[in-house]
Amino acid sequence: MMNTKFLIICLFFLIGSHFHGKAQNSYEIPQDVKRILFLGNSITYSGQYVSYIDTYFTLKYPDRDFEIINVGLPSETVSGLSEPGHADGKFPRPDLHERLERVLLHTKPDLVFSCYGMNDGIYLPFDEGRFQKYKEGINCLNGEVIKNGTPIIHITPPIYDGRKGEAYANVLDIYADWIISKRYTDGWKVIDIHWPMKKYLEDKRLSDDDFFLAKDGVHPNDTGHWIMAKQLLLYLGEVEVSKANGIEEVVSQFNHGAEIWKLVEESQKIMKDAWLTSIGHQRPGMNAGLTLEEALDKTDILQKEIRNLQKK
Repeated sequence: MMNTKFLIICLFFLIGSHFHGKAQNSYEIPQDVKRILFLGNSITYSGQYVSYIDTYFTLKYPDRDFEIINVGLPSETVSGLSEPGHADGKFPRPDLHERLERVLLHTKPDLVFSCYGMNDGIYLPFDEGRFQKYKEGINCLNGEVIKNGTPIIHITPPIYDGRKGEAYANVLDIYADWIISKRYTDGWKVIDIHWPMKKYLEDKRLSDDDFFLAKDGVHPNDTGHWIMAKQLLLYLGEVEVSKANGIEEVVSQFNHGAEIWKLVEESQKIMKDAWLTSIGHQRPGMNAGLTLEEALDKTDILQKEIRNLQKK
C-alpha cells in the first residue's frame, strides 16, 4: 500500500503538469504605477531582461514615464542558505532579507517583480529542509512587500540546464511548480518563465543537439533573457511580442528603436550599481557605483537623448 507522503508527491507533480499547459494570467499595470523594482540574483543583476522590458515600455509608452529599478545582487538567496566553500570560501551567499527593508525604504517602489530560486537549493540534490527554507524565504519576502503597501509579482526561477546536472535541474522544476501553485492557493501574481525556457531549450535541441540557453547551465544568454522578458510582457498584456524572436525585432518596429535600446541599457548599467551602493549589501567584489546624485545626473542626459530621438 502506498504511503501518504508518496501519494502527496505524485499529486504535486500531477498538479504541476496541469499548470504547465495553462495559459498564464494577465496583469494590467495600474496608471498610478511609476517606479517598478526588480529583485533577484546575478541573473537579474546581469539585467538584459530588465533592459528589454525598460526599452519596450520606453518605446511604446513614452508618456507613462516608468522608472525601472534593478537591484539584483549576484549570489543572493531568499533561503538564507550557502554551500560550504562558496566562492572558494571567500564569503557566504548574501541573504535578501538582510537588505530588503533598506531596499524598500530607499527605492519606494509602486510595483515589485521578484525572481529567486536559482541559488536557493545551493546546487545540491533535492532536500526537504532546503525546500522549506526556500518557501519560508519567499513567503517572508511576499509578506514584507505587501506590508509595505506594494503589489508584488513573483517570477519562477529560470531553468538549470540538465546537462550540467539532472538532480539540480529537478530541484528548480520543483521550486518553480511550488511558486506557480501559489497562484491557486494564495492568489499570488506569478509569471512562469521556467517551463517556457525549458520547452524552448528542448525544442531547439531536437534539431541542434549543441544548442544551449546558458553556457554554464545557470546564467542565460541573450536569447534566454529574451524568453524571460517575453513572458513578463505577455503577462502584462503585450500580446504583440508573442511572435518576436528577440528584442531586435521589437525595437525595429519603432523609429530610432535600436538607438533608444542602447541608451536604455547604458542608463540601466549606471543606475543598478548606484542603487546597490546607496542601499548597501554584503556581497564583496561588486562595482562601487556612482553616488545616486551623480548617476541621476548622467542618466538625465541619456533620458534627454531618448526624448529627442522620440520626437524625430
